[in-house]
Amino acid sequence: MMAEFDAIVVGSGITGGWAAKELTERGLKVLMIERGPELAHIAGYKNEWTSPWDLPFKGYGDPKAERTTKRVQSVARLNEWNADYFVDDEQELYETPAESNFQWVRGYHTGGRSIMWGRQSYRMAPDYFEANVRDGHGIDWPIRYKDLASWYDHVEEFIGVNGTIENMPILPDGKFQPSMGFNAGEQHFADLIKAHYRDRRLIPGRTANLTKPIGERGTCQYRNWCSRGCSFGAYFSTQSSTLPAAVATGRLTQLHNGIVESIEFDPQSRRATGVRIIDGETGQRSIRTARIVFLCAGAYDSVGILMRSVSESCPNGLGNSSDVLGRYIMDHAYKVGATSTIPGLDQAMYLGRKPNQVIIPRFVNIDRQETDFLRGYSFWGRSERMNWNRGGEIAGVGVGFKQALRKPGPWAITMGTVIEALPRRENRISINHDKLDKHGLPLTRIDLRYGDNEQKAARHAFDELMGMMKLLGGEILSANREIAPPGSSIHEMGGACMGHDPQASVVNAFNQLHEAPNLFVTDGSVMCSTGDRNPSLTYMALTARAAAAAVSMAQEGKL
Repeated sequence: MMAEFDAIVVGSGITGGWAAKELTERGLKVLMIERGPELAHIAGYKNEWTSPWDLPFKGYGDPKAERTTKRVQSVARLNEWNADYFVDDEQELYETPAESNFQWVRGYHTGGRSIMWGRQSYRMAPDYFEANVRDGHGIDWPIRYKDLASWYDHVEEFIGVNGTIENMPILPDGKFQPSMGFNAGEQHFADLIKAHYRDRRLIPGRTANLTKPIGERGTCQYRNWCSRGCSFGAYFSTQSSTLPAAVATGRLTQLHNGIVESIEFDPQSRRATGVRIIDGETGQRSIRTARIVFLCAGAYDSVGILMRSVSESCPNGLGNSSDVLGRYIMDHAYKVGATSTIPGLDQAMYLGRKPNQVIIPRFVNIDRQETDFLRGYSFWGRSERMNWNRGGEIAGVGVGFKQALRKPGPWAITMGTVIEALPRRENRISINHDKLDKHGLPLTRIDLRYGDNEQKAARHAFDELMGMMKLLGGEILSANREIAPPGSSIHEMGGACMGHDPQASVVNAFNQLHEAPNLFVTDGSVMCSTGDRNPSLTYMALTARAAAAAVSMAQEGKL
């Protein structure tokens, strides 16, 4: 039977959008399936320009929803403007043991979490692709930095990443637009660190916000309303960037409210033939066919789809003959941090609200093992002047108090920690066939726990951070030693890890399922390790590389 499409892309988020763009631009007829409703660029951003006084809770959020329908989602950058972009926790169920308490943040609509993401865009260091094989944790990456370098270039030039050239091996430089730079508080902290330490530095963040226009996308307006959606297209999202490129080819078909139940698989040819879909509005089931399938549903949703793809030839799920599917799931250990005031800068101010951070890249365990834990961590944060909201934290009443709050408050800086989590086989996803969701699908069960290594790294990071904060000579306003529950970093990875050995991994070096070479998995599920930085840029580079390989293989008759 003739396939309906050359390729099906499951998911329209950061990787799904990239797969659709790359495949259509290379001549393929593509169906992109999104499990949620359409969220159109500009027209869909219903609260982008809404003033807080026009919202039911004046911008402070619905306290009842934060305890119920948005309880888990509230660990993200959820607010009253963008709450509808996040799933309803009481409708989109999953399981997690109390000992794990995994926080699964999701957005089911066009663009997925590319609308709400933090936009921090960093390359994995060469060392990070070798750490697993060096210290014996997890699965050896089947690729190295050199295999992705040109694809990082390709992605950065398209999405637009602002940053500075630093010549740090632990943080590879890229194809950057002009940096958003430091404000006065950040510059002061950077100067103090430079004067007191030889092994570290504070640098401007690298974020996918435009400082120069690209095509019809305008430059950042420094509103810091990014998670509402940006009608200027000034930050990278599926809506602003990859989707228009794919649509422009005339070869893209979009399907919304299509929940992919499973992958259709032919045991004779050992090929995926399409996907089985549930209509999210009517419940009707259907099958769509293609010669190639790209699974980009989001790390743990993609794993769930593979696990539900059960047949006589794949009784434990497609890609799971070696019991590796669902294992080695990871998320950065997160939330260790502190806030301090910065005295002496009362005459300094800034314009707008810069939607970027500052970072202190990893400085431990680089050339040698020097701590009682493996791998490392990095620091991330921002500085700004306190605004009128500080009045809720200090004593005062009357006209004079209110007048004082009209003026900018003290400078402060907040720094947090992103800690690399070791890949562990026992951290895993499974599905519970005894409990079904509203679509009749078995619930995903997520069991991810941090170990002694992450706790030791957290203690070390906290002590180092407090030492740096004391240099400021200000008041420590808050400090947190404890790691947040897994999932809070919203960097879920693993579950369908890459590798050379089909008995120890799920996909190969080009993201092809070992058991079905025309099925490509290119989201966070394929990551073999986390590094200590935001992974989205790596997902995009892997997807672009896999799409190019898929088209080349198809043209050569290898798929």
